[in-house]
Amino acid sequence: MRLRSVLATAAATLAAATCLTAAGPANAQSGGACSPSVAIERFSDALDKTTYEGTFVGNFSALAVDRDGSLAGVSDRSLLFSLDGRTLQPRGVLPLADESGAALDSEGLVVDRDGTYLVSSETEPSVRRHSRDGRVLDRLPVPDALRVAPAGRAPVNGTFEGLTMTRDGRTLVASMEYALSGDSAGIVRLQTWRRTHDDRFLPAAQYAYRTDPGLGVPEITATPDGRLLVLERGFTAGVGNTVRLYLADPRRATDTSDVENLTGQEGVRPVRKTLLADLADCPDLGATAKQPQPNPLLDNIEAMAVTGRSHGRLNVLLASDDNQNPNQTTRFYFLRVRT
Repeated sequence: MRLRSVLATAAATLAAATCLTAAGPANAQSGGACSPSVAIERFSDALDKTTYEGTFVGNFSALAVDRDGSLAGVSDRSLLFSLDGRTLQPRGVLPLADESGAALDSEGLVVDRDGTYLVSSETEPSVRRHSRDGRVLDRLPVPDALRVAPAGRAPVNGTFEGLTMTRDGRTLVASMEYALSGDSAGIVRLQTWRRTHDDRFLPAAQYAYRTDPGLGVPEITATPDGRLLVLERGFTAGVGNTVRLYLADPRRATDTSDVENLTGQEGVRPVRKTLLADLADCPDLGATAKQPQPNPLLDNIEAMAVTGRSHGRLNVLLASDDNQNPNQTTRFYFLRVRT
């Protein structure tokens, strides 16, 4: 999402991702603790305001580890980049479009086990399956209530920001960024789909997730044990970004598929969440910001991927969406996360 005012898909993919733990380009070589659960190793501005074969590199909304260990990064300007897993340098770019050839507001990304791309767009919203050359192969059904008003109850630019697949490859999860009309402010819905025997995805359980006041959900990523890493984010003019990383467990949450309005009803158990870190508490590592920020390390972070595991911690890569704005930065963050 162009915000201003306001898991690896299978064990093989996670194994291939280990190449991403190697040192890549960085502006700082010494990291530090953000919290008892999260440490930042380094960050990189190597791609900020760069081009690749005449195409602007940036506007990153989602990251995923590809089958060969490289990174796939989707831009909300309807572009899918292939990035080198060690250097982050672009190796290819693929335009994405809907069935009629119109550009998409691409926000979430999963590389499925057959190598095809599942990409969410917050325009309708939608989740489409694209071939390796970008062709639309399928479009998943979406519950009517999640559609943008007046077709449904979702706000414009507040729908499917996050997309992830559970490690077993059987469940796809999309996160709404903001609450539906009729739901309490700060309660967003997580929609799931279950894979059928013929490799289709059908709508399944839906869960309620409560954000911190004033924040939305720009990204989710499944962990190997069935839980979710959830980014919560907000922006305040003159102050900057708030970015928090949570661990969420939907396994005992109530299925809210048939609950029309989430307004604090008794008997509805929301997804349980645990704060891992407020990224404003990370060491700044010498970073500079182009606009006011609580910590100069921060920017408009909205992409996240688990890229491997080492020493009992998950290697997590974040990226910011610079909105192609001179006052923002395309920045990658290398974290170690203990869950």
